[in-house]
Amino acid sequence: MYHGIINVYKERGYTSFDVVAKLRGICGQKKIGHTGTLDPDAEGVLPVCLGNATKVCDLLTDRDKEYRAVMLLGLDTDTQDISGEVLARGNVNGITEEEVLQTVQSFVGEIDQIPPMYSALKVNGQKLCDLARKGQVVERKARRIRIDEITVEEICLPRVTMTVKCSKGTYIRTLCHDIGERLGCYGTLESLLRTRAAGYRAEDALRLSALQEKKEQGTLAEVIRPVEDVFAEYPACRTKETADRMLYNGNALYENQLRPEEEPAGAGSCGRMPRGRIRVRDSRGRFCGLYEYSDEKQAYRPLKMFLPEV
Repeated sequence: MYHGIINVYKERGYTSFDVVAKLRGICGQKKIGHTGTLDPDAEGVLPVCLGNATKVCDLLTDRDKEYRAVMLLGLDTDTQDISGEVLARGNVNGITEEEVLQTVQSFVGEIDQIPPMYSALKVNGQKLCDLARKGQVVERKARRIRIDEITVEEICLPRVTMTVKCSKGTYIRTLCHDIGERLGCYGTLESLLRTRAAGYRAEDALRLSALQEKKEQGTLAEVIRPVEDVFAEYPACRTKETADRMLYNGNALYENQLRPEEEPAGAGSCGRMPRGRIRVRDSRGRFCGLYEYSDEKQAYRPLKMFLPEV
């Protein structure tokens, strides 16, 4: 079984679940999960977790994203993108580039966004998109999201090309819709490319066809990133050989059972251990889990375990 993360380039026409299903066939295993839904018409980065890396799906989903979007002004659809049924058309004549720039930038910061009806969110146990297909519209609560930065790359009305850096849970479709409403001319999403997600970049992502080729060539393992990469921001430590069993059992670890990764194995005394969260490897250097220091226990307690196969 493979364990780790593949940076997949999701192509248009595939759902995120389609990608997972095809990867199950390529990898020959069932334990696979994606890290954030992309609409079928969208493309770009979709990190996919394999084996014990599925434990970090939620962590990767929570991280910030970056998109390159083309907004089409003067059009309103029921899905808030061009795949939907046209509800209304607006007039963009008289709207200046300066108005567009000012309006777009007014959405930077923490804002409340009402999720679209055509989304996978659930209300009373039912997906909004399923209700929408039945012609039902239900009240949705606004959610607080964060737009860190919007860079307008090109304005060629009625189209506006922009890069958006944002928090999880942001609907770029809805952002385009809301910008159009504020301009008074309607707006919808024409195309969407997710350029970054959880530290992974679109230019490094591999299409499913390329992954199939690597499987046939026997080189698939070379493009699977280790789960430890997710926690690269935290310092790495190793257990002393006598504490390996404690680590494998998922027990708390004390400072005298650990040494900083950069400290030689034969050092006579352990250097000052970092507080907070640490990556813990066993004495052989195999990543085993993420730990966090507890002042109350004066020990490191396990947060997520990724024990290597024996």
